[in-house]
Amino acid sequence: MPTRLTLHTEASAPEGSRPFVARALANNGFLPNLIGILANSPEALETYLSVAKLNARGTLTLAEREVVQITAARIHGCDFCVAGHTAVALKQAGLALEQAQALQAGQATGDARLDAVSVFAETVIAQRGAVPDAALAAFLGAGGFTQQQALEVVLGISLATLCNFANSLAQSPVNPELQPYLPGNLQTSSAQAAPHAA
Repeated sequence: MPTRLTLHTEASAPEGSRPFVARALANNGFLPNLIGILANSPEALETYLSVAKLNARGTLTLAEREVVQITAARIHGCDFCVAGHTAVALKQAGLALEQAQALQAGQATGDARLDAVSVFAETVIAQRGAVPDAALAAFLGAGGFTQQQALEVVLGISLATLCNFANSLAQSPVNPELQPYLPGNLQTSSAQAAPHAA
């Protein structure tokens, strides 16, 4: 099924997007369809990559950041981002297969810090930031999260929202390289090289 927005290649991308597309291709070994879609707007693509870098500089661990991404993608109905971030969570952040499956299903992982991040991210999205006092207190009290990290969850959600909504707008297909990480496809045999961050 064709995408509703042009799915660019390195050759077809607008000139302003080509350096970013080339970098994503080199980092991943393939061109994630998200990048091909965002390439329609050099500004949107540069924003995605810039915010991703800033998000990575925060104090949340990679695993905690990926929990935010998977949680947001699940809520927003973006299978592409669920798959992509599940791959990173398993291969780079060290999550167990069962934990990744739980996150995809919106269930507890058994890790108190990861679960606190997931619940807080869900609440931030559902309440559009206006979380109840008790929810904020529960997050801050779970393993010593800080006010900075509460805002880093919001930052992660902002990054996820750009990706999730762009994919949903375009109706982007999931790259073959990411399909083993889709909900329902996630098995022990998914142990293959995961993409790097775009």
